Amino acid sequence: MFFSALMFLVGICLYFYSPAPPGYGYLCALAGVPLLLSRQPVLRLTGVLAAGVLWAGWQAMQVTQLRLPTGLEGRDITVQGVVQGLPEHTGPQQLRFEFHIERLDDAGEWRALALPVRLTWYRHAPVLHPGERWQLKLRLKHPRGFSNPGGFDYERWLFAQRIRATGYVRTDNSNRRLADTGAHPVQRLRQHLAAQLEQVDTTPQTRALLRGLGIGDRSSMSAGQWRVLRDTGTSHLLAISGLHIGMVAGLAFLVTRRAWARLRLTERWPAPRVAALAAMLAALVYAMLAGFQVPAQRALVMVCIWSLALLWNGRADPWRVWSLALLAVLLLDPLSVLGAGFWLSFAAVALIFLLTLGRHGRRTRLQRLSGVQLGLVFGLTPLLWLWFQQLSLSAPLANLVAIPWVGFLVVPLLLSGLLLLPLVPGLADWLLGMAAHSLSALWWLLEQLAALPVGLWQAPPASAAWLLLFGVATLCLLLPAALRLLPVAVLLILPVFSLQTPRPAAGDLWLTLLDVGQGLALVLETRDHLLVYDTGPAFRSGFNTGDAVIAPYLVQRGYRHIDRLVISHSDNDHSGGAASLFEQFDVFSVQGGEPEKITWARSTRCRAGQRWVWDEVSFEYLAPFAQRTGNNASCVLRIETAAGRVVLLPGDIEQGVERQLLKRRRPELAADILVVPHHGSRTSSSAEFIAAVRPGLALFAVGYRNRFGFPKADVQARYRAAGATLIDTARSGAVHIRLETGRRPDPAGYRHRNAPVWSRVPPAAPESVQRH
Repeated sequence: MFFSALMFLVGICLYFYSPAPPGYGYLCALAGVPLLLSRQPVLRLTGVLAAGVLWAGWQAMQVTQLRLPTGLEGRDITVQGVVQGLPEHTGPQQLRFEFHIERLDDAGEWRALALPVRLTWYRHAPVLHPGERWQLKLRLKHPRGFSNPGGFDYERWLFAQRIRATGYVRTDNSNRRLADTGAHPVQRLRQHLAAQLEQVDTTPQTRALLRGLGIGDRSSMSAGQWRVLRDTGTSHLLAISGLHIGMVAGLAFLVTRRAWARLRLTERWPAPRVAALAAMLAALVYAMLAGFQVPAQRALVMVCIWSLALLWNGRADPWRVWSLALLAVLLLDPLSVLGAGFWLSFAAVALIFLLTLGRHGRRTRLQRLSGVQLGLVFGLTPLLWLWFQQLSLSAPLANLVAIPWVGFLVVPLLLSGLLLLPLVPGLADWLLGMAAHSLSALWWLLEQLAALPVGLWQAPPASAAWLLLFGVATLCLLLPAALRLLPVAVLLILPVFSLQTPRPAAGDLWLTLLDVGQGLALVLETRDHLLVYDTGPAFRSGFNTGDAVIAPYLVQRGYRHIDRLVISHSDNDHSGGAASLFEQFDVFSVQGGEPEKITWARSTRCRAGQRWVWDEVSFEYLAPFAQRTGNNASCVLRIETAAGRVVLLPGDIEQGVERQLLKRRRPELAADILVVPHHGSRTSSSAEFIAAVRPGLALFAVGYRNRFGFPKADVQARYRAAGATLIDTARSGAVHIRLETGRRPDPAGYRHRNAPVWSRVPPAAPESVQRH
């Protein structure tokens, strides 16, 4: 059973994590399924692997068939459907919610359209309840997210949630509630409990944590709170997770078993079996409060299988329960392998079994608990490295305190308070208040740990093969025969820790134009220096691309400081992520075209003629010539490698500054690579400017289906006529170019290089380039 479950998992992973599953591979898997009937174990396991591939492919096909018709993308459409899930408040009178479209108004006639979508209602959003049927005017687009190395893959997350379009509600008189279907009673209960938790007398920060723990709603948690949880390795604790459900089920089992034994009713109904029923019921209730989210589903499945095994024959083999739970989760939702939670939860349970089953010796309970905790932290390191590329050094201490504190103090108080709300409101309020006080005390400790200078270790980038090697070494050190396997483990681990992040050679330049939507962010690397030019936008919700895109990319590249941060000018789409980036990295120098608007750091003004050299690569500002404001204050930066390759970064300059550059600095304008000024707007890129620059590559930093219509078609035509190759971030994602001596620049679009099943690129426009 154990190996069959693992091979089924491998088959599913082969389908989803292959860059583009080839048709012949799927046919080979189909041919391998009959091997399930073989009596040879190896052949039978091969058949299980083939079945995993087919199951994943069939499930993926069910999701991809639900697709927004291409003709409807970007248009105003009127639909009818049902509100699903728990609406999230993203700002004053703003909501984000899931909606299942049932019908579409097609020129006055309603036709069926089954499509799950994720919507934002930006202005004057009403109170929405799960199960309500609404008529809404929407503007939708295909699932789309930023595509950058190291960043969160929003498209993969949408695919795993089976959401097939995103969009927003248009302001229109036709928006109205049609009926209350009475569906989704669990979600309505969660919404009611969320409102009750908002009445708890404590800080907004603690209320947000209570909502995460009590009903699995983390929408109110701030970026600062998530940073504390990340830095202390406790993100899994302050939201409903498999750990909490397992602890609640275990607590219910122990209490019921002892109580039943004291009642002396064990002759007819054995205490372990009654306790198993109680554990299953407790897990079901808590998972229901979580809205049956994926982590809760996994834990519930495991608890139910364990309980049913006890009910069936009075005992449960842990590894068999683990294997059955893994198979059950993969059969119910094979797309769960696309999330880190799946891997961490099953790996954590397997490690607990490995560290406790069959271990003998005289150790105190505290010693056993500490050993398991340290083993978990060490054993999960390969997965944390793979998924997050950073490890919390304070995690062992933080979790040693936080796990029992949350599991045996906060959660029981919180759940008891929620369950008693309709019965004894006064007692329920007191219990919820005690839960808030205990959680506040724990939060203070976590904040102190997060503030330690050694909070996070940024792991160097490593391939999956190296991390697999590291995982095998880790397993060797956790096995009972660890001392005998120590030499083997050391030999396996040493090569991994000797990995070095690649850097350019002296005189070379690596350029990465990041995908930040409608905005600009570039990373320029020389051998020993790093320059970040612009930081993309920030949004009213608190989301910003400094946090979400640039910082993860720099971490993935192994950087801990920024030698120079250049903010070309103060427009939000260029400066929105800067303050957040400044908080997370040591920034040695900040320059900008409008330094008076940089309030978060000491900065200086960029001026024409300023020059410096890093590692045989020269940098020079060509503009501004005088103090200006707005787009024309942009720092125009020219970079030249030792081999004479030139990159020109003009920011958002308009044609007036272009004319000044043509008059004063025409010889220096010629460039191999140009980041097109002002995203391809008609206010820039005059024919004379393009003729002077003569770029081989013209890069457009634009958002997918942006509201400005950038880049403009006539601007693209001018660059194409000048012989330039055009690349835009909306289609290519992040663009990485290495300017190296003796080699021709070879741009690589991250979206096209990394195009799994959930990230299919729309048909390319004639000017789009996938690989050059």
